[in-house]
Amino acid sequence: MSKEFNVPPVVFPSGGNPGTVAQQRRLPTAPFQPPRSANPNIPFMSFDVGSAVPSTSFSAPQFGANSIGIGSGFEDEPPLLEELGINTRQIWSKTVSIVNPFRVNADLHENADLSGPFLFLLAFGLFQLLAGKLHFGIILGWVTVTALFLYVVFNLLAGRNGNLDLYRCVSLIGYCMLPIVILSAISLFLPQGGVAIFVTAGVFVIWSTRVCTRLLVELASCGDEHRGLIAYACFLIYVLFSLLVIF
Repeated sequence: MSKEFNVPPVVFPSGGNPGTVAQQRRLPTAPFQPPRSANPNIPFMSFDVGSAVPSTSFSAPQFGANSIGIGSGFEDEPPLLEELGINTRQIWSKTVSIVNPFRVNADLHENADLSGPFLFLLAFGLFQLLAGKLHFGIILGWVTVTALFLYVVFNLLAGRNGNLDLYRCVSLIGYCMLPIVILSAISLFLPQGGVAIFVTAGVFVIWSTRVCTRLLVELASCGDEHRGLIAYACFLIYVLFSLLVIF
């Protein structure tokens, strides 16, 4: 016994041809493709990369000498030591003026600096290191203390008229360390504890004392009145450094 199924009748639109239905349907758009913008002047709003015109507002960078302000090259650049504030000619002139204790040119030391003193203290520490003595920290500490000592003593003697500053004190003490540096180099060839090293140390201490006293008296006001006391303070300073060489 067969079972009957109720199939609904298929009704076609007027025209009678079923193939025309698929043609009348709207073609689907591509996925993730929003409709184009109504304004054609804004290409990025349509998300159509191919139709966008490449921007020409930014030009390619020009890497030339004139574009970065170098000029003709590195010939116009100042030396590195000059940029760091180290004047080698001035240091050499001051060093030569101290070599002769009887003709010290105080005008060269009018502009104080710490480049020359640092080189002398470094050389002094290196000569001491060759002698088997590690005194770098002691040397730097004693220079600071002696500069404070000389600054206080001079300004107490000069009173309100004293114009010696701490920076110039460090500069003068450092440059006048040149005889002590020479003493430390000579002591490498002298027997330790002998009479020769004591006599040599006395000569170089007097040399440093004379130079430092003259520079202080000529560069600072009211120093000529207390020349003896200033010389005594300088003598104590350089005797202290000579003890590092002797012992």
